[in-house]
Amino acid sequence: MKKIAIFIFLLFSITISAEDKSNIDQVLTQWHKAASEANFEEYFSLMTEDGVFIGTDPTENWQNKDFRAFSKPYFDRGKAWNFKTLERNIYTEENSDIAWFDELLATQMGICRGSGVLKKTEEGWKIAHYVLSITIPNENVEEATALKKPFDQKLIDSLD
Repeated sequence: MKKIAIFIFLLFSITISAEDKSNIDQVLTQWHKAASEANFEEYFSLMTEDGVFIGTDPTENWQNKDFRAFSKPYFDRGKAWNFKTLERNIYTEENSDIAWFDELLATQMGICRGSGVLKKTEEGWKIAHYVLSITIPNENVEEATALKKPFDQKLIDSLD
């Protein structure tokens, strides 16, 4: 009986209200849409002021201010990036102001994985941390690892 009670508690502790889930899904969808339309102001309005964007390059750990500066030329040209969501999972604890997610994306780099954290603010849900990763099929890992080995070693040496 104790195990059943624990299971039920855990089940309810990771549920999310349908309204919150819908709002979070909408924020992420709007965020990707704003990038595809090169709408700089809307894109960054959907992130917290201290938001972080981790890019696909190992040196890309962008704090909000630096990410804005990096991104601005792309948005100014009228073409930032266009990510189409293929799959998205959203999680949070009941009555929490924090949610986390993962998503599979069709991008100009092929299939990528996005994941991150959202924070509920007075203005609604905002992206506080986003990680973009290029996916590599298991059968290609050895080949990809060999391809990036020189770059990785140089970066490792510079960080040691």
